[in-house]
Formats: sequence, structure tokens, C-alpha cells
Amino acid sequence: MKDHYYFDNAATTLPKPEPVYQFMDQFFRSHGVNPGRSGHELAVEAEAMIVQTRRMLGEFFGFGGDPARVTFSQNATDSMNAVLSGMLNPGDHMIITRMEHNCVLRPANHFERDHNVSVTRIGADSNGFVDPDEIAKSIQPNTRVVVVNHASNVTGSLQDAAAIGKLVRETDAAFILDSCQTAGVVPIAMDDWGVDVLVYTGHKGLFGPMGIGGMLVAEGIEIRPPRTGGTGVNSISPFQPDEYPYRMETGTHCLPGIAGLNAAQKWFADLGRTHGADADSSHGQACAAALAHIHEQELAATQHLQNAFSSINGVKVYGPEVGQPRVSTLSINIKDLPADQVGAMLDADHAVCVRPGLHCAPDVHELLGTVPQNGTVRFASGYFTDDEDLKQAVEAVRDLAES
Repeated sequence: MKDHYYFDNAATTLPKPEPVYQFMDQFFRSHGVNPGRSGHELAVEAEAMIVQTRRMLGEFFGFGGDPARVTFSQNATDSMNAVLSGMLNPGDHMIITRMEHNCVLRPANHFERDHNVSVTRIGADSNGFVDPDEIAKSIQPNTRVVVVNHASNVTGSLQDAAAIGKLVRETDAAFILDSCQTAGVVPIAMDDWGVDVLVYTGHKGLFGPMGIGGMLVAEGIEIRPPRTGGTGVNSISPFQPDEYPYRMETGTHCLPGIAGLNAAQKWFADLGRTHGADADSSHGQACAAALAHIHEQELAATQHLQNAFSSINGVKVYGPEVGQPRVSTLSINIKDLPADQVGAMLDADHAVCVRPGLHCAPDVHELLGTVPQNGTVRFASGYFTDDEDLKQAVEAVRDLAES
């Protein structure tokens, strides 16, 4: 019997692969210096690790541009605010969907209220899918950005980013993809899909720690610096450097966080080479094989839960139907019980860790009609979810539904 049965991977993956813990600890102990700020050996080697991580992430996301345009920040919310504030001007138009997280909803609301930016909000069907043609129909001559949540953190519905990118590419708008729920979960082909800016966070599917995220910026897309200050280069200049990554990065990097992403990237590649990729395959090819394996395993766990929960009287399951594109995130409610009450009982009585509530995505819950129940109870299986976890989750939900 476990102390906890963890189903909150859509919030933060737990555990991380063991090499991530080991390398973060080892590298911070041996190279915990200010990278790129000094010419001594430790600083140079720390900077080399950062450069290597940029290169690996670029390949991981199918980005063929300059690795310097793979940038780091505090998290995805930080990067999303940076890209929106750096691209939008008064009089512009932006398109978002109603499947977005508050990291998009709130900035859009503030731009609309405070900065004379008009906002179109594209709805979704009952399973959480956005019609790409509805986005195309909404693009105007002054549309500056189209922002799409690749997968919902409530329903798990996986949007057709390739189809959306193809349509946006025919216009002057920039396509911004929020990959928080898909990075490290499904293969992403940034260049092929026509993604202009890909925003990511490190602590979910990428298996890094909290406090690190970033974005990848395609060639030809320019963003005003979100903040200005020290960069360690061209210190004589009175203004922020124009070139990437310094354009988007100010101050000392989160070295332990980047080290965590570095180790996780190597773990993905090693996993891929044991699940279909050749021993001499590129980093991107090896990681693609790893992601196919991870996605298959996570979907099997989700399918198990979805089938089991659907067979229990009093349990309502939300989101994609069997066979529709999705990630592992699955939301339910039990009878008319408030979601937060169910979450508390699952934790206290069954040691099952879930995320009840509105999940920082109020528009999704308005679409689902779940606001009166304080949202839904979210189960998110991960790569390390096992049969014991699944059995405990099903028995716990059945116990609450039958009591």
C-alpha cells in the first residue's frame, strides 16, 4: 500500500525521472556559479550546459531555427505575458479560445479593458474541441496573434494545432501555442505546424522542476523585451540587446532549473532509444520515439479510468469520447457533490491525490456547466502511474458514488 496515489500530473508531474534529481544536485554543487558572466572555467561550463539545453529543446519541439531563440523564463505564465505584451499594440485584434487557461484569459481581458485591444473568443463543442475554421473566419486585417491551448487542462481535449497553424500561416497573424499540457506528452512539430511562438513550462510533462519555463520564437517574429537589465554581454550599451536570447532574458538564469531540463531531455532520448529509435538516432528522433511510447502508456491508463468511471452510477465523465485526440487529463463529478468536497474525501479517505475546482480555466467550466459544483474533479495519469494507482482510484470513486 502506498502513502499516496498521485493523479495530479496535469499540475506537476511526480515523480521526476531519477537522473533529473541526481543531475540537478550534482551540477548545482559542482557548477553553481553565474553562467556566462565570467571567463573562468566553471562559468564557461555552466553556460555550455545552458546552450546545450537550448539546442536539445529546439530539436525536441521540431524547431529548426537558431537555438538562441529558445529562451528561458520563470514559467509559462511569465512567457505568455512577455510575448503578448511584446507583440500587442492599441488597436490590434487577438483571437483566443474558450479552452484557455487563465495565463491567457486574464492577459486578454486586461488588454481588452486597459489597452484597446479587441478580443475574439472561439467556443468549443461539448467534448472540448475547437473548430479551426471558426478561427480562420474570425481573423481580421488587424489580427496580431492567435493563441491556442494545445490541450485542455480540464478535459484533456487535444486541438489540431497543425490545421490551425496552416490556416493562420495564410494571414499576417502570429500563431502562439500554449504547450503546457502537451510538452513532453505528445510530439510537437513547431516548424511543420506553422507555430510562431511556442510557450512551455518545465515542471509538467518536460519532467523538470518548478520555476523554469520559456518560449521558442520563430525566425521573423520579433517581440519587445519584457524587461530590461543585466545580460552579461555588451554591458556598455545603454539599452537591452536586440539579439536573442538576451532580448528575452534579463538577470541571472535559474541554473538548477535548466539543469533539470537538461537531464530530462537526455532521459527522453535514452527512453526513445529503448523504444524504437536507433542507437545513432538524433536527439529529436529519439525523443519522438519516447513521446510516442509515453503517450501510448498514458492513454492506456486514461482509457482504463474512463471506462471504469463511466460504468459507475452517479459518475459523470467530461471531455473527449473514446478515440478522439486527447491527453491523459480526465474530469469527473460524482452525483451533485461539490468537486472540492469529493477531492477532500479522496485525499483523506483514500490517499488519492487529484485536483478539484475550476483549474484556472473558468470558461471551460462555463461551457461544461460545472461552475455550480465548484468545477470538476480532475484525474491526470502520468508516465509513472501504475496498476496499483489505477485500482485505488477506481475503488475510491466507486466508494464515494455508492455511499
